[in-house]
Amino acid sequence: MSKVFIVEDEASIAKLILYWVRDKWGYDAEVFENGEKVLPRLSDRPDLILLDIMLPGLNGIEVLKKIKQVDENLPVIILSAQGSIEVALEAVRSGAYDYFPKPIDAHRLEPSIKNAIRNYELVKELHSLKETVTAKYSFDNIISADGKMQDVFRLVSKVLNNDITVLIYGESGTGKELISRAIHFNGARKDKPFVVVNCASIPRELLESELFGHEKGSFTGAHQKKLGKFELANGGTIFLDEIGEMEMTLQAKLLRVIQQREFERVGGNELISTDVRIISATNRDLKKAVEQKEFREDLFYRLNSFPIYIPPLRHRRGDILVLAEAFLNTFNKKLGRTVKGFTKKALKLMYEYDWPGNVREMENTIERSLILSETNMVDVDDFPVHLRTATETRKLDGTASLFGDDIIVPFEKIKEEAIRNGLRITKGNILEAATKLQLGRATIYRLMEKYGINSGEYEQ
Repeated sequence: MSKVFIVEDEASIAKLILYWVRDKWGYDAEVFENGEKVLPRLSDRPDLILLDIMLPGLNGIEVLKKIKQVDENLPVIILSAQGSIEVALEAVRSGAYDYFPKPIDAHRLEPSIKNAIRNYELVKELHSLKETVTAKYSFDNIISADGKMQDVFRLVSKVLNNDITVLIYGESGTGKELISRAIHFNGARKDKPFVVVNCASIPRELLESELFGHEKGSFTGAHQKKLGKFELANGGTIFLDEIGEMEMTLQAKLLRVIQQREFERVGGNELISTDVRIISATNRDLKKAVEQKEFREDLFYRLNSFPIYIPPLRHRRGDILVLAEAFLNTFNKKLGRTVKGFTKKALKLMYEYDWPGNVREMENTIERSLILSETNMVDVDDFPVHLRTATETRKLDGTASLFGDDIIVPFEKIKEEAIRNGLRITKGNILEAATKLQLGRATIYRLMEKYGINSGEYEQ
């Protein structure tokens, strides 16, 4: 039940307002005869204050200003026998939600109270969500025990309170977006928008409109004006994921935004200013892309002002078992399970596996293992086949082989692993994998269905 404080020194008026607010409209209400008595009670967290102007001691405007010092969002409705415009304006300038001259119109007061409390609830909810998001992306919640990631955190700490352009390198699944969010939500722009654009997932012909917006009628299907991500991110941060996939013409327009902090919508002539921090990420070698004329050199140096490299999970094995335990706890809560841990064989397998899909692959694997596990411990049999067989391989000339010195692997597992390895190398390109495996298109689709293989697991 919402709590309303009534600050009114005239007993008869206070009694009438209390009757309306508590007995007719159903709020929890309490009366105070002056500002000195209500101010110490703000710690009780009222949802609304009805405040008279003419009070003994501190007047209503003075009380209002002190209330706003404690909680600037707490709605205060001013009640006054002085019906002058000057008093009303002063009240509003001081932060009042609404103003009612006496005698008070109860039919107008009720909806004003209802709307003020609803708005305050939304503000509190938004503030709570912001605190939750900030806590979620604090460095304390980014799990790592490996020295290489501690080096990453030290680099990140250097860019929190400035706007230097950051480029995050790393394989797919290493947590590049997580690091970018940590930079934003721990920095000076944390209360402003954080906008994500995946440059690889949006068709090239639509990416320009997505980034910069478009005017009505600028192309077929543009039925109304659309704001782009740079406008939506104004004041905050834009995260350009897979920046290496952006085509050259768009790279030129992005360079202009970085240099001049302005752009035009597609089909428009108006110059739009923008104040955004740019964080980019890629799993490509952009220096090599520059050499091959696939990426603009001038844009590369602009984006690469402060590079941060996130090592793959296989290069920071100190994190593997720590992350596995953290994911176990997370999915126990999510799935309503009470799995206690991993068997020694399962721990050994996880530690020795190379995790080509990095942290994202591990997260998916742990969730799947909890769903399949029928005991209170995750065992090797709860892991996917390709993970179980991977530790039985040795690598010859960079190619996975399933033939160990004293291991005989079933032929079906060899075929499955061959397909998985082909998809892994071709990054999920089924037709390219089929060609390299010397299989027909129908055959590889049939075998993928047989072994339950999803090419999306290997896309980067």
